[in-house]
Amino acid sequence: MSDATNAESNDSTSGNAAPGRSAKKSLAVNLGVYTFARLALVVVIAAVIVGVGLLFGVEVPVLVAAIFSVLISLPLSLLLFKNMRIRVNESIAAVDEDRRAARADLQSKLRGEDGKK
Repeated sequence: MSDATNAESNDSTSGNAAPGRSAKKSLAVNLGVYTFARLALVVVIAAVIVGVGLLFGVEVPVLVAAIFSVLISLPLSLLLFKNMRIRVNESIAAVDEDRRAARADLQSKLRGEDGKK
């Protein structure tokens, strides 16, 4: 390949790489925040279960409290963290769209369609 061809291919991929990276970064951040929030909810509910048990003089095993807190937090997180879940879904859609565009671009290049006339 000539240097001009390499320069053209580098320019076209670098233009597409930036939006993909920002979409992936946004997905990673949104997913991390949502995951942390759900785990924190499980811990808080488990602590409440153990605390309420101690108030009534009942020793609740941590494993039992953890199991119940997971079961309680599943539907509760759907209500409490709706906006976070929507942002994660939008981020996934953006990454999907970037992937589709990159794949379509690759397919057109493999067919020999340059896109330039």
